[in-house]
Amino acid sequence: MKVRILKNADELGREAAALASQVLRKRISDSGKARLVLSTGASQFETLEALITLDDMDWSKVEMFHLDEYVGLSSRHPASFRKYLKERFVDLVPIHKAHFVNGEGSLQEHIADLTREIRKEPIDLALIGIGENAHVAFNDPPANFDTKESYIVVDLDESCKRQQVREGWFDSLDEVPKQAITMTVHQIMQSEVIISSVPHKVKARAIRDFFANDVNNQVPATILKTHPNYTLFLDEQSASEADRTLISSITGGQR
Repeated sequence: MKVRILKNADELGREAAALASQVLRKRISDSGKARLVLSTGASQFETLEALITLDDMDWSKVEMFHLDEYVGLSSRHPASFRKYLKERFVDLVPIHKAHFVNGEGSLQEHIADLTREIRKEPIDLALIGIGENAHVAFNDPPANFDTKESYIVVDLDESCKRQQVREGWFDSLDEVPKQAITMTVHQIMQSEVIISSVPHKVKARAIRDFFANDVNNQVPATILKTHPNYTLFLDEQSASEADRTLISSITGGQR
C-alpha cells in the first residue's frame, strides 16, 4: 500500500488523476484497451475534473463500469449516480462503452447483465472512495466480505444515509432510499490496481479508523490494505486525525 498526503483536494485530484492516467495508458499500450471502475460522491469531484482534462488519454479505448446506485431512484433525480457520471464524465469524454447500475425495474436482471459484462475480462483500474462510515461502494458496516457475487442489493445504514443528506443529494433523511445495488467487496478487490481519493475533514474519522484497525467488516475500507497494488490519496484535512507514525509503519515509509 502507498499513501500520498497532499495539501488540499485540488492537489489530491490532480495527483490521483495522473496516476490513474499512467495505469490506463500502460494498459492501453499493452493490450489496446482498458477497463475502469468509477466511484461517485462529493469526494470524487476533483479527481474526475482532473481526469477529464487529461490530453494524453485515448478514452475511445476505455470501458467503464459503474459502482453503485440507489434502488428505485430515477436517473433524472439529482442524487442518481447514473446522472452524476453522465454529467461529470461519460458525456464529456469519448468513452468506448459505459455500464451503468440501474436501480429501477428488475434488479435481478440488471445485476445479471452487469455480472456477465464485468466478468468477461479483468478490471484494470478501480477508483474507489471511502465513506464517512468507512464503507466502500455501498458496502456499509458490517460489510459482506464473504459473497463472491459481483453485485448485490444492500440495506443502507443510518450513517450512510446521513452522509447523503449532508452532501446535499437529498433534502431529508426520509428521502434517502433504503436500499442500493452495489459492487461487492470481492469484485472490487479483483481489480488489478485500486486508487482511493479521500479528501476533506468529514473523512478524517474514517481515515483514522482505516489505519488504526486490522482488517474487519465493521470498518469495511480496511480490506483495501490487503490489495497488492493500492494507493490511497489524502489531503491534510482527511489525514488530520490519523497517526502519522502508524501510517509510516503500515506503508513501510512509502509516501
